[in-house]
Amino acid sequence: MAGNDEVDLPDLGHDGPGSTSDALLKADAATDAEIKRGSQDLEAVFDVPVTVSAVLGKSGMEVSELLKLGKGTIVELDRKVGEAIDIYVNNRLVARGEVVLVEDRLGVTMTEIIKTGQS
Repeated sequence: MAGNDEVDLPDLGHDGPGSTSDALLKADAATDAEIKRGSQDLEAVFDVPVTVSAVLGKSGMEVSELLKLGKGTIVELDRKVGEAIDIYVNNRLVARGEVVLVEDRLGVTMTEIIKTGQS
């Protein structure tokens, strides 16, 4: 590039009132305040398929034990009767709930939403 390569930059080290960094922080806060979230913001992802799993419990066994399982075999799970089940969306724990009967099918009622990092 020919010519002058020097560029005037604002002094970001100055933290007094009216400084450039102060103005930048206020602009960011104003932008965040103006953003309103609603269902219209999510319309683009409404048709994205997800996998929902309700896990009643888990059990560990060796392959030899697994091969011996047959119709009518009882597998003991790590949960007690009435204990909440885990609800996963795309293999991520998102909620806990209870099993319910809806006509002739099983369903799940969510009783607790799991926040990120709370599992």
